Amino acid sequence: MSNLENKIEARHRNLFDVLSEQKYTVDYFQREYSWERKHIEALITDLTSSFLNEYMPGDKREEGEKYNNYYLGPFVVSVKDGKRSIIDGQQRLTSLTLFLIYLHNLQKELGETEKIESMIFSELRGNKSFNITVESRIPCLEALFNNGRYISNDKDDMSVINMTERYQDIEEIFPDELKNESFPFFIDWLKYNVIMVEIIAYSDENAYNIFETMNDRGLNLTPSEMLKGFILSRFDNLNKREQANEAWKKAVLDLKVYDKDEDQRFFQSWLRAKYADSIRTGKAGSQNEDFEKIGTRFHSWVRDNLSKIGLDPENSKTFENFAQKEFQFYLDAYILILKAEKELNLKLEYVYYINHWGIAPTLSFPLMLASLNINDSNEIVCEKINIVARYIETFVVRRSINFRKFSANSIRYTMYNLVKEIRGKDVHELKQILSKKLSEMQESFDGMNEFRLHGQNYRFVKFLLSRMTAWIEKKAGMDTNFITYYQPTAGKPFEVEHIWANKFSRYQDEFQQEHEFNSYRNRIGDLVLLPRGTNQSYGDLTYEKKHIHYIKENLLVKSLCPLAYENNPNFTCLKNELKLPFQAHIEFKKIDVDKRQRLYQAICEQIWNNELKN
Repeated sequence: MSNLENKIEARHRNLFDVLSEQKYTVDYFQREYSWERKHIEALITDLTSSFLNEYMPGDKREEGEKYNNYYLGPFVVSVKDGKRSIIDGQQRLTSLTLFLIYLHNLQKELGETEKIESMIFSELRGNKSFNITVESRIPCLEALFNNGRYISNDKDDMSVINMTERYQDIEEIFPDELKNESFPFFIDWLKYNVIMVEIIAYSDENAYNIFETMNDRGLNLTPSEMLKGFILSRFDNLNKREQANEAWKKAVLDLKVYDKDEDQRFFQSWLRAKYADSIRTGKAGSQNEDFEKIGTRFHSWVRDNLSKIGLDPENSKTFENFAQKEFQFYLDAYILILKAEKELNLKLEYVYYINHWGIAPTLSFPLMLASLNINDSNEIVCEKINIVARYIETFVVRRSINFRKFSANSIRYTMYNLVKEIRGKDVHELKQILSKKLSEMQESFDGMNEFRLHGQNYRFVKFLLSRMTAWIEKKAGMDTNFITYYQPTAGKPFEVEHIWANKFSRYQDEFQQEHEFNSYRNRIGDLVLLPRGTNQSYGDLTYEKKHIHYIKENLLVKSLCPLAYENNPNFTCLKNELKLPFQAHIEFKKIDVDKRQRLYQAICEQIWNNELKN
């Protein structure tokens, strides 16, 4: 190996230097972009919260140089023949690229002109190319950059699908409090105060060795390990200490099966759910409180708040109880939630739903753990978690139908106060509190009257139609469920399709302007779920010619057809008992869209009523 190949460099660089006018490829063994909502939510929340800790209204731009830096961690690149390949760190760098694209699009709305394009793509002789280059991702990145939206197709891999969804998450997560005069300050801070350590190797062998060392043999203690060391150091009995140590290590390994940082999320959720009493106000320059401190350095917070947790430095029994009983109880409940997120379980079905459309995990997990008591039976634990998850789903569905945000930044005070309000409550009290909260919501299903598909809410519309379709089919005794329509494991995936063909000329008797037609065509009453490819095969036909095909589809689609009402006692019984305004539509005019809109509203009101019954 030559001297150059053996060379390894490390240096800290701000984000502008890392990305501006740079070109990176992604190494073959880590090509998939696999971040989930919880990862992007943590990144955006950490960045925006850290900035708001520094910024004060009235600051001058140059004062941003004195703001504290934010350390984003290391990344490893291999440099060969002048080409830079990302060996470790592509998840963060890809996520940052998506974030920068969002900020680029947002500033056009805000009328800002901050220069960040060079951090997204570079230009040579008139040709633009993205700074992180993976061929299959280019159409997605171009569409997001130019239009703020990308519609996936059969050829897209999971990386592209995840990128599309994470971009939508960023739109929901980014706080409104930065969409004002603070925005250019935030861009400055992001460019120059967010720091990464770049590690450069000049041979693949050295690059992979560094990658393995960082991922498998890192020596830095995690907050979970530091908390364990502190708690176990207070044990008087050596045998109990050893037993607790083994149990703790096994628990951490069990959590890391789900995600490498899941142990830290568990401790954050548990401590916030049961012990945090305060939260930072939304004003710029305000200080972090319990909620934020637990989110960043929970091991330090525990040491500083022993009395809140019921830990007595003079009584080792309190530490033993914390490690052997409380820890194990809330760990079991947390893993129960993690399993319910991945697999539909009727006892915890709402947990599954809110994993696909819900509030940020930093809020939902503390909420689901808050009402639990250490003496609750398994049945009570499941019931309480499911009640809270149902409340969360109802909350986000209502907000979404009324075009209201529910990002962590926009609802953190509401949900954090609710954590304290339901803490330790029994099932009856829990239902009462949450039912009252729903009845007091400003957003109702009356907003369904104007609800429509637009560029940013496709995923929610699919979620909504999947829930409605599965619900009425279950009520009619059919063997389908939410997974059948939202994320089937076999067969063609379902897509949101319009009943009206995109043919303005056919509807000029009811619409004078094409934009009026397009707006009405996107109303929820004109939308159904059909298997991919089905609607394309007869989508341009007139309604009169294509609706006869709908009898072969799911029950919500079938209900358009007269045949669905013949010799179908289960469906007729469902319609009559629940007083749902189903009716066949021989033609489908503007008035028919309105009728379907009211039908969908009635179904939603049945599914998500105020009374939180199981």
